[in-house]
Parts: sequence; structure tokens; C-alpha cells
Amino acid sequence: MIAISRFRVPVAEAASFADRAAAAVRVLEAAKGFRSVDFGRNLDDPELWTITTRWADVGSYRRALQGFEAKSVVVPLLSVAIDEPSAYDDAELVGENQARGSGVGPLS
Repeated sequence: MIAISRFRVPVAEAASFADRAAAAVRVLEAAKGFRSVDFGRNLDDPELWTITTRWADVGSYRRALQGFEAKSVVVPLLSVAIDEPSAYDDAELVGENQARGSGVGPLS
């Protein structure tokens, strides 16, 4: 499972954001089921950043966001991410993906 979070950060706040992101990454790296992380800045737009993490499964990712340290370090950072879907998995595992509120499936 892959979680991709993108952030728009003013250039003047880049150093502070990078420090906060590094702290969040350290918390995530310690979680059970964590596989890897990529943290980067966009090559064309210096205000765009991403944190991409890979997990054993979606449950591992969700549990990684539950503890006290995650709620005090990771969740506040993720709360300023660009508001867009962020969780991805192998297309064969996801199956037919229906949008919420589509009138189809259990979430309608």
C-alpha cells in the first residue's frame, strides 16, 4: 500500500516544513508494517513537496497514525497536506473502485 501526501509550502517556510516532515518521517519509520519513504521537493515548483510512504497493508498505515506520538507529530503535518486522495494499492487488490456517494456500494 502506498500513501502519497503532497504539500504546498511557501519558500520562506521551507526549512521549518522540512524539519517537521523529518520528525514525522521518523515516527512513521518506527511503525510496524512500514516499508519505505521518499521525501522530496518538486523540481519545477519549489513550493510543492511530497512524502510517499510504503506499507505492508492499509491496516499498518492506519495503525501508524494512531499512537500519541503520531497524533502529536504526524497528524498535524498531514492536516496541512493538499486535500486529495492519498492512499493507493495494487489495482488488482482494490478491484472496482466506486466514488463515495455514487449510489453504488456500501458507502453510498
